Amino acid sequence: MNFDEWNPVYEAILADFGFERSADERVRDRLAELVSPFDTDRLPEFDGSTVAVAGAGPSLSAETSVAREADVVVAASTAADVLRAHNVAVDLMVTDLDKNVGTAVDLSERGVPVAVHAHGDNGPAVRSFVPSFDPDFLLPTTQAKPAGPVRNFGGFTDGDRGAFLADHFGAAELRFPGWDFDDDAVDPVKSKKLDWAERLLRWLERRREERFDVLDGRRDGIDSIPE
Repeated sequence: MNFDEWNPVYEAILADFGFERSADERVRDRLAELVSPFDTDRLPEFDGSTVAVAGAGPSLSAETSVAREADVVVAASTAADVLRAHNVAVDLMVTDLDKNVGTAVDLSERGVPVAVHAHGDNGPAVRSFVPSFDPDFLLPTTQAKPAGPVRNFGGFTDGDRGAFLADHFGAAELRFPGWDFDDDAVDPVKSKKLDWAERLLRWLERRREERFDVLDGRRDGIDSIPE
């Protein structure tokens, strides 16, 4: 995924949520000041692998076997805690620092890469928490144009960013335990974010010419992505 391909989607997201590009860029630049370029050799071996991208939905506890059987496990936010509680090793965590920062820092200190995301309203968290990470295992990301050491592999929510990252590095197959697009417990903003996550996964499966089981029975109702 290069930024020229991603940018029309990003603009649609900005418009739908009323977000400001300049705010994303400010926090991206703040993150860039705090980190060093990430050595991608420290990532797990995505190329040719079956990758489980674990969402943080309530179904994850019942679906940990999907992650356990995969070659590589990517955990979105608090999915890392659920997986570790079930003795499933996490190979990469994706977070925007809105929850379980302690888990993210601990993983980095154990040599597990953590993709830390900068967006318009998490500047204070970036400033406060990023210095606590092992710098060698912090992969800085943005949804805006990449700058300096901060990368953009595509994606919007923690979960779909994990999927786009795995795709970028050559995953052969993607699986999705713990994804609950119709979770009634979330607030309206989170619900809209889940809608976008679903749309982005549909876009990604078309790009990959793959069919994700998590979208079975849902494809006809998913809005297309602007390209």
